[in-house]
Amino acid sequence: MLYHLLYPLATDIRLFNVFKYLTFRTIYAMITALLVSFFIGPWVIRKLEALQARQVIRTDGPESHLKKQGTPTMGGVLILAATIIPTLLWADLTNNYVWIALFVIVGYGVIGFIDDYKKVVEKNPKGLTPRQKMFWQVLVAAAAATALYVMPGYSEEIFFPFFKRLHPDLGPFYIAFATLVVVGASNAVNLTDGLDGLAIGPVSINAATYMIFAYIVGNFKLASYLQIPYVAGTGELAILCGAMVGAGLGFLWYNSYPAEVFMGDVGSLSLGGGLGILSVLTKQEFLLVIVGGVFVVEALSVIFQVGSYKYRGKRIFRMAPIHHHFELKGVAEPKIIVRFWIISIILALVAISTLKLR
Repeated sequence: MLYHLLYPLATDIRLFNVFKYLTFRTIYAMITALLVSFFIGPWVIRKLEALQARQVIRTDGPESHLKKQGTPTMGGVLILAATIIPTLLWADLTNNYVWIALFVIVGYGVIGFIDDYKKVVEKNPKGLTPRQKMFWQVLVAAAAATALYVMPGYSEEIFFPFFKRLHPDLGPFYIAFATLVVVGASNAVNLTDGLDGLAIGPVSINAATYMIFAYIVGNFKLASYLQIPYVAGTGELAILCGAMVGAGLGFLWYNSYPAEVFMGDVGSLSLGGGLGILSVLTKQEFLLVIVGGVFVVEALSVIFQVGSYKYRGKRIFRMAPIHHHFELKGVAEPKIIVRFWIISIILALVAISTLKLR
């Protein structure tokens, strides 16, 4: 909105010329997200407490978690507000990619909100059934992927890190591929959200990484120089990424150990879906495996644990996801969290380095 209101004034007032620069608008989207988080955060937490939206702790989990019983949850509504408002203020709203990304983020946020509301407000321990949740996740992701597939000029090619000449065209199968990426990313982040600040830290790091990729992929000269796919218009997604970073840091203000509020499924599903669709839009889907390595390992630990117990009758880890395994081994929760953040930073740097390793 600000972009559309103020940039046209640049013809008369040169000061407003700054609104044409992606870097300027991305920085201020990030700042706006932080301000939104700080301004409405306490109010959101009070409202969640009034709704009795309180976390129910598993009795079979680590004993140290029992003290978190009753902490407000569904704080992901704060993340959504702090992401959506700055994006609408600072982005070019004629850009289709921005709307597709917002559609996925909001859609997954609604799915998570309904699930959380049923569980913690209506006291229905089942919430949405796994089948219901998966159905709606696939539907939203497939709708976004189909919109991309029918969009004139959009390529169904996929690109691999380190291999500049390997980019097969999937044709209509691209819809299934993009859907799988978004759904997988969403559920991987959801599984990671188990300790105070554990998920939101890597999410913010991932969003900052894709902010860089969005800017480069949307810039013809930089994309050509680095021999990566150029997708006209994706540069505008850097603003959305900046808003996600700001929203993540703002939420971390309240979610850091010991947490005042948890994000719930409304936060984890929407953030994971957002990262997934950003990787698709920037043609960096396989890099999400690297930069989001923490989420990948968390998801794989659950898959391996379930598979091992089902077919061998034995567990690989003391408890899955893997962050609980480390807790049960006696590693302090803050240490696990910070170490996972450090690993995320290292993986982000590795992902960024692939720009030159082709």
